Amino acid sequence: MANPQLTPNIPDMNMNSLIEGLLGYVCLVIALTFHEFAHAWAAWKCGDDTSRLQGRVSLNPIVHMDLLGTVILPLMMIFLSSSGSGLAKYLIGWGKPVPVNPYNLNNRRRDDTLIALAGPAINLALAVVTMGIAKVFSILKLDSMVEVMFLMTVLNLVLCFFNLLPVPPLDGSHVIKNAIGMSEELYMRLSQFGFFALILIIQIPAVRGLLSACRDVTLTVLVKLYGF
Repeated sequence: MANPQLTPNIPDMNMNSLIEGLLGYVCLVIALTFHEFAHAWAAWKCGDDTSRLQGRVSLNPIVHMDLLGTVILPLMMIFLSSSGSGLAKYLIGWGKPVPVNPYNLNNRRRDDTLIALAGPAINLALAVVTMGIAKVFSILKLDSMVEVMFLMTVLNLVLCFFNLLPVPPLDGSHVIKNAIGMSEELYMRLSQFGFFALILIIQIPAVRGLLSACRDVTLTVLVKLYGF
């Protein structure tokens, strides 16, 4: 029999990390579902029913999941992170993009901006709601559920501020595109390189620091708001 004092506990720590990662993945899918639903709903209300006809005005996670961006890469990040691999920081995930036909919009630039901001806005709203739910669980002494709601809050804040980066095809880039009057053709050309540009940009310490600061400041406000 092995001496328990001499048995490495690294596998146990990795398993804990894996379980936490999978829990975070479930929370991420929920946050992404609301994010993409908000885009689809806003597009529909602004005159374009393309997403509605494709069943995207829905809170069914399956219709918003992209095989690569919502399943393969996020799960790879979880397993790489739990194994201690530094490769996890070079991967990103995403939901299935909501189709929008700008020619159907009532006011192209204004409505495109509103549609883009709908995703981050609902994530911010969800952060407020989940922190409130956490407060209720705290009163009921359900500590494990408080932790889950805190995780949901943090993930929604991360998703909110990350998507506001002005890098195609993220939501923030639509806001900038419409503010400066960029043509759809030029924007589509830039979007072809957006994925690779985004991977490089999020490795910049200043960018990571800015995103962390936005998350932490907002989280601090919510913590004080609910009296934690």
